[in-house]
This record gives sequence, C-alpha cells and structure tokens, in this order.
Amino acid sequence: CFYGHAQSNMRINNIWDNTYYINPASVTDNCMAEFTMASRKQWLNFPGAPMTLFATGTTYIKKYRTQLGMKITQDKSGYTSATDVDLTYAYAMWLNKDWRLHMGLAASFQSLKYDESKMVLPTAYDPSAFDNLLDETYFNSDIGVELASEAWKIGAVSQNLVSLFSNVHNQYTNTNILYSTYRQNKRKFINMGGGVAGFQYGNLYQLEFNVMAYFNASKDKNRFQLGAFFRTKKEVGALFGVDLSKTVHLSYSYDYNIGGIGRSSVGTNEIMIIYKPRKNSGCILCDY
Repeated sequence: CFYGHAQSNMRINNIWDNTYYINPASVTDNCMAEFTMASRKQWLNFPGAPMTLFATGTTYIKKYRTQLGMKITQDKSGYTSATDVDLTYAYAMWLNKDWRLHMGLAASFQSLKYDESKMVLPTAYDPSAFDNLLDETYFNSDIGVELASEAWKIGAVSQNLVSLFSNVHNQYTNTNILYSTYRQNKRKFINMGGGVAGFQYGNLYQLEFNVMAYFNASKDKNRFQLGAFFRTKKEVGALFGVDLSKTVHLSYSYDYNIGGIGRSSVGTNEIMIIYKPRKNSGCILCDY
C-alpha cells in the first residue's frame, strides 16, 4: 500500500493584488466597489483535470466602515462538481494614520454533485461505488484578520471552520493561511511588489512566493504588470496584467508543474477580468 495526495483545495493564482479572494477580512483600498470574474483550466491535456470558475463582488460602506461581499467558486474535477457560495462581512478599524485592522467573517453554502457517466469502474456496474456518491450540501464558515497600510498587507484566515467539528467531505477540509504582501506606491516608472503565503490543510503544508513589477508609462497612460511565482512542491508560474481602461483590468497567469504531472500536461491557464467603478467616494483610505 502507498499514500497519495490529489488536488488539495480550490485556489486561483491572482490573489496578490486582492487578498479578498482568500480572506473575507480583506477590504478593497481605493474604490467603492469591485467585481471580478475568472476562469482557470488546470493541467491542460491531463484527463479529468480541474476546471474552476470564480466570481466576486464587494462594496464598501464608508459610513459604517464596513465591506459586504459575495464570492462564488465552482470547481469541476473528474466526475466531481463542487460549488461554494460565500457571503462576507468585514469591518475596518484605524489604528493610526498609517495602519488599519480588518476583521471579517464568511458564511458559506457548499454542494457536491457527481457525474456518474464520467466514472471509470473495473466492472460495468458496481453498486457500492454509487452508494457513496450521493449529492451533498453543507454549511460552513471562514474567519480572518488583516493588518493593512498603503503598502503592506499581513493577514491570517481559517477557512471551512465547521469542517473541524463535523464529518464534512474532504473537498471542504479546514484550511489555514498566513500571508504578507508588499507593494510600492511611488510616482516612478517601475514599482516593485512581492509576497509570501503559507497554506495548511490537514497534514499538507505549502508555501508560495511572488514577485511583481508594476509599470506606469505616465500619469495618463494605462499601466501593466509582470510577475512570477513559485509554489511548493515543484510549481512555477508567470503573471501578467494590463489596464484595458480606467475601470477594467485584465490579468492572465500561466503555471507549470515541473514534477510528475508535467509529463502529461502542458501547464495551467488562468484569466481574470476586474471591474472597478471610477466613483471612489467609498474609499477606505479617505476615512481616517
């Protein structure tokens, strides 16, 4: 006998510019609202590889220093389809003129469905296999904190807390994340940024490192960004982003597994589009 690990949890690459994607406590810095849609096709050419659809929407209410949001994730892997819908609440508290403390909660509705037509069984029909593949629904929750300034974000989040106390499917195992990100905000042609994050789910541990360069052609021209990341074990990737207009941003990432999966796959593609309304009367940076 031997012990193997499969897909760990649903995750996207473009978390560094907006940590709300992993932490309900993260508050958008410089706009009243933000809307995101993303599609991720993992391990191209690998049979049954995961396909992830992702969408978020947040709005900041300046009067109450509160951000309300929704996050929807659908992940199809093999014959399994997993859907996660989160409603989030975050409160921003100023510690001084430079630093804020964000506290957030998420209530999650999760479901698992199975496509029996995609199952490969050793016999034409195996009743015991289907008995364990009934559609399921769960309720779960996340909790997180984030310390933020204009350049730094340092956060911690515990996802799927209910999974610690009930027999929830392994697709929604409790996941704990620590991260730190930095981004320059100076008036010059190139600003640098980077980050590090640690992930723990069950007895699995993973680290991710990121570095990014932000290019500003001028005050009036749209900027673009280039970056790279490394994820243990044996995964490397590149990030690219460009402002299509003053309100729309496009991000693309490609990552490649240099381990055993690389022999059967040509990598992973992820594309994300972000819409930020120009109205910024809800800007948290104007609250202090």
